[in-house]
Amino acid sequence: MSNQDILDRLAAVVESRKPANGGDPEKSYVARLLHKGPDAFLKKIGEEATETVMAAKDVDQGADVSKLVYEVADLWFHSMVALAHYGVSPSDVVNELARREGLSGLEEKAMRKVKAREAGEV
Repeated sequence: MSNQDILDRLAAVVESRKPANGGDPEKSYVARLLHKGPDAFLKKIGEEATETVMAAKDVDQGADVSKLVYEVADLWFHSMVALAHYGVSPSDVVNELARREGLSGLEEKAMRKVKAREAGEV
């Protein structure tokens, strides 16, 4: 089973927990987050991002790397809840990463700035 299969299965579970799809906020953590709205799951993403940073710092000080893996898993999970809310799938993110493959990060960032200038955003 591929990692993409795992992401797709998890995305399907998250999708099934949406209140619009019958998810019960009394019985499902995901349904509860989605029922509360974006502020709830976006706050959780912020918390998990901070915990990820703290875990990485702990690894720098000799902690087991499994703590970092655990926190990144929480961050990814809560990000998937946000993706589901906004009608985006993990496959969309994977496709974006594939699009960037082989691009220099510096070149890609410069291209975004040029496009933003051309669109009058900057």
